[in-house]
Amino acid sequence: MKPTFWFAAALAAVCAFAGRSVAAQPLAVSKDTTTIKFSRGAKTLLEYRFASVPFKPYVSQMWTPGGVQVLRDSPFDHKHHHALMFAIEADGVDFWSETAKNGKQLSTLLDGPATAAGGAQFAQRLDCIATNGTVILCEQRRIFLHDTQEGGATLLTWRSRLATGPNREVVNLTGHHYFGLGARFLQVMDKVGEFTNASGQPGETVRGDERLVAAKWCAYSAPADGKPVTIAMFDDPKNPRHPARMFTMGKPFAYLSATLNLWKEPMELKCGAELDLCYGVAVCDGKLAAADIEKLYQRWLILRGASK
Repeated sequence: MKPTFWFAAALAAVCAFAGRSVAAQPLAVSKDTTTIKFSRGAKTLLEYRFASVPFKPYVSQMWTPGGVQVLRDSPFDHKHHHALMFAIEADGVDFWSETAKNGKQLSTLLDGPATAAGGAQFAQRLDCIATNGTVILCEQRRIFLHDTQEGGATLLTWRSRLATGPNREVVNLTGHHYFGLGARFLQVMDKVGEFTNASGQPGETVRGDERLVAAKWCAYSAPADGKPVTIAMFDDPKNPRHPARMFTMGKPFAYLSATLNLWKEPMELKCGAELDLCYGVAVCDGKLAAADIEKLYQRWLILRGASK
C-alpha cells in the first residue's frame, strides 16, 4: 500500500526536525524604505512591513524552510487582517480594525535590523494613537528570527512590551475575543485544515466555527501550494494569564490568535508598570503531529532567551 500524501509529508517533516540540517548558508537580514527581509541565500524566510502602513506594522509574509509562503495580507473580506499582526483595544480605542474611528500604531523608532547570536532581529517603538492625537499606549516591539539549523521550521519570537501613554495613570485593556497576536492564512488553506492544541480539548464555542481554548500552543495544518504545512503559535509561560486563550476559526476562513481573554477579563495597565508579552510562531513543512509540535515548543522555550 502506498503511503498517503499527508503521512508521507508528515514523515519527511519529522525526519527533518529530528536533526537533519539544511542550513548551507547563514541567515541574512536587509532593509529598504518599507520592508525588513530575513533570508538564507536566495530563499526569503520572512518579511516585515515597518513603514507605509496606514494603521499598523506587521509581518506580511512568512515562508517554510521548503519555500511555502503561508500568510495572507489584507484580503478583500477583511482588509484589516494583515498576515501576522498584534493589536488590542485600549481605553475604548480599537487598534485592530481600520476605519476612520480606529486608532493607529505609529512607528517612532526602528533599531536594526541586525544579525545576532542565534539569529537576526530588529526592534521598533510604536505609539498607539487615538483619532484625537492622544497616545494611549507605548509599545516596544522586538522580532527575532531564530537560526535554528533544524530544517523543519522557520521560527520567530515576537515580543511586545506595553506601557501607558504620557500622563495616563491607568489604561484599560479590552477587545473582542480574537484580539491579540493573530494570523490570517492563504485562501487555499481555508476550510480544509485542522487545528491542534496542547490541551487536546475543543475549547469554548463562541459563535459558529469560532472557539477559544486555554493552551500553551495551538497549530493549524492545511495544504498550501499543493504541499502540507503547519503553523504553530506558542505562549510563553511567563506571559500573564498563561496558558493563552487560543482563538481558532476554520470557516469561512482560517484564523489563529493568541489572546489574553480580554473580552471577558479586562486588564488594567498602570503608569510605571509594563505588560511584557512573548509569543513564538513556527511555520513548518508537513503536517506535524501533536508530539512533534510539543517538541518544537520545548525547543522554542530554550531558544527564546536569545531574543531578549
